[in-house]
Amino acid sequence: MDAPLLPNRFQNWFASRGWAPRAHQLQLIDHLEQGHSTLLIAPTGAGKTLAGFLPSLVELEQKGKRKPGQAGRGIHTLYISPLKALAVDIARNLEAPVAEMGLPIKLETRTGDTPSHKRQRQKLNPPDILLTTPEQIALLLSDPLSARLFGSLETVILDELHALVTSKRGDLLALGLARLRRLAPGLRTIGLSATVAEPEDLQAYLVDQTDPEKRNLSHVVKVSGGAQPDISILDSEERLPWSGHSSRYAIPDIYQMIKAHNVSLLFVNTRSQAEMVFQELWRINEDTLPIALHHGSLDVGQRRKVEAAMASGGLRAVVATSSLDMGIDWGDIDLVINIGAPKGASRLAQRIGRANHRMDDPSKAILIPSNRFEVLECQAALAASKRGEQDTPPLRKGALDVLAQHLLGLACADPLDAVAIFDEIRSSETYRQLDWETFERVLDFVATGGYALKSYEQYAKLRKAKDGLWRISHPKIAQQYRLNVGTIVEAPKLKVRLVRSKADGRRTPVGRGGRILGEIEEYFIDQMTPGDTFLFGGEIVRFEGIKETEAYVSRSKSENPMIPSYMGGKFPLSTYLAEGVRAMLADPPSWKELPHQVRDWLEIQRDKSVLPAKDGLLVETFPRSNKHYMVCYPFEGRLAHQTLGMLLTKRLERMGARPMGFVANDYALSIWGLGDLSLLFSSGKIPLEKLFEQDILGDDLDAWLAESSLMKRTFRNCAVIAGLIERRHPGKEKSGRQVTVSTDLIYDVLRAHEPDHVLLKATWNDAAEGLLDISRLGELLTRIQGRITHTSLEHVSPLAVPILLEIGKEPVYGEAMDSLLEETAEELVLEAME
Repeated sequence: MDAPLLPNRFQNWFASRGWAPRAHQLQLIDHLEQGHSTLLIAPTGAGKTLAGFLPSLVELEQKGKRKPGQAGRGIHTLYISPLKALAVDIARNLEAPVAEMGLPIKLETRTGDTPSHKRQRQKLNPPDILLTTPEQIALLLSDPLSARLFGSLETVILDELHALVTSKRGDLLALGLARLRRLAPGLRTIGLSATVAEPEDLQAYLVDQTDPEKRNLSHVVKVSGGAQPDISILDSEERLPWSGHSSRYAIPDIYQMIKAHNVSLLFVNTRSQAEMVFQELWRINEDTLPIALHHGSLDVGQRRKVEAAMASGGLRAVVATSSLDMGIDWGDIDLVINIGAPKGASRLAQRIGRANHRMDDPSKAILIPSNRFEVLECQAALAASKRGEQDTPPLRKGALDVLAQHLLGLACADPLDAVAIFDEIRSSETYRQLDWETFERVLDFVATGGYALKSYEQYAKLRKAKDGLWRISHPKIAQQYRLNVGTIVEAPKLKVRLVRSKADGRRTPVGRGGRILGEIEEYFIDQMTPGDTFLFGGEIVRFEGIKETEAYVSRSKSENPMIPSYMGGKFPLSTYLAEGVRAMLADPPSWKELPHQVRDWLEIQRDKSVLPAKDGLLVETFPRSNKHYMVCYPFEGRLAHQTLGMLLTKRLERMGARPMGFVANDYALSIWGLGDLSLLFSSGKIPLEKLFEQDILGDDLDAWLAESSLMKRTFRNCAVIAGLIERRHPGKEKSGRQVTVSTDLIYDVLRAHEPDHVLLKATWNDAAEGLLDISRLGELLTRIQGRITHTSLEHVSPLAVPILLEIGKEPVYGEAMDSLLEETAEELVLEAME
């Protein structure tokens, strides 16, 4: 079937810009006209966002302007983005064509930063197009006005869909879409994505699922082509670190790159790294180039200023975290610099896509590895990019704590019919396999808190009436729900307020009440005493003290500020890149692509020890400083390695090896102790095959988890999401300590009296899939069976130096907790090279 022609007004607008509508943009209009939900997969610069909006713009143009006295209409189109900054940026870019074509369309944004008076007005007088986030959808669906607000909804546009569906936010959104389809039965959805490993996952997510045994799929439009990106890896003359993640060695090189390009976007993997890189760049910024900082802890006003300056061409560079990973359309960016390893091929493609935004011109990117192992990871990512391969995670199974939150939200809007709601929830791909018994248990938890908590009135949130419908037990329940909605449970934070510091210690606020610079995590401030200095928002500030939920700081000229650490932001190494790194290590001819420092490092490893095999596991043992060390190289990511380290330490303890501790990074794992591990392994007293048997994920794992604080931390997050513990109350917020004490008590009660409680099940699922990476660990143990190579050395090997340098940087686990290995990196390196 031929694609429809655009209305004259649209054709003229394209012509006025010297453009022509692209085939996929017209295809999408055609699909939507026929009522088909559609996934659009297209490279950066192909006009995905405009394609997503065109069907709605055409339909709204045909509806015409609302006549005086005509009844108000609800929202026609929802645009949902994973980032607040993206929603704001898209709105800004969409306003131009709407104004230039004179379209009778009202569009607005709604995020957590939107003033409350505007959010209230939007419910009574909604725009035609609302650009928003998953959390705001959940809030709107909890309102009794939601049926009227969404009854005329025709289209939902899901941007960067691959990023939306792989977290609990995606679970919440899947449930929200199921409800929207119920309120607006003819609803069509559009998914937009440039990086997709499994398209069918996203196609299923977009549409109603009616059969638990058979997937329903949306239509799909794929756009091929696009110029191959120009990616290189920095080969610095500076000495490449063996360990660490700061990339300080490369700061002069990075500065020269910024000078040589018009606009550069610098991506880092953590907020603390963003602060450090920004400060270091300003320290050598002799040309006073306009360089800015952007991350999620900065005040929203500051972030918006940076985004506006970038859009207007007022900056030469921005140092950013994943807060700018997706979709921001700044066409003048001619260089993306990725500092640190990308951790995934798709994440790299996403970040590179921020440059250029012209489909037929190559985006330019430079990767800056922080250490020698990261060079290998960057090389694997570069090879994946050349092959056009993706590694986005598979679709999740819906979380039970998110389901609990959603059920309470629905009850805030209208009485619940359990059977109807069960069918509605199972119509989402994420919860398609949910069984009635589990659903009933989640509903009972929302209503009563579960068997062990039934007698406590504060957990009784729903009551079943004579008509069989479930209603909230008190109007304040709805208020509490709306204050606590969402699935992002960040570490407790304090606002950072700038004050003046006086010599006598008194403080005078700067301006009216003192300017808020942003937020910082409570546990970081807990480590500080007044007078300590740290980096925040690109400034050096002095900690003055805490008042209620605010940390007071003043400006400082300290030479050695601390850098805030943040709980979030550490990405796992993708399985796909891990395979690439192992393959490269096992294939010396491929080393010719590597910088000479890394080639030399691997050559010496081959001479002094052995190289890890592609599908096996290398285990090295050696004595050092009256201790005995085991280093193994699974290349399965930090999470899986930490879990394996905990389990191996426990098993070695039982076997009499007297382990003292372990440390893990993305690439390797080291355990040390008093027993001679070389002798124990080579003599067969501890067979390596038995040490790494798959049954380690059984009783050993259960025993460790029973003693671990990790499960309590995970339970805290689930309890907050499920609404068991409420962080925010009208006019006040619980501190992190208060939340921790409350959840720890409940966790102990449930483990003792209701071990099969639905929240404990949700906690285990979270730990297994996320913090422990159990499935990946299981795959590792299967892969290495019969393929373990042990080599006994007299001293540390070149490949082992980076993991030993991690010791002391993180808490050490085991019976004996020493301050070990305070020797310098230089001493370790010299020893490895002997």
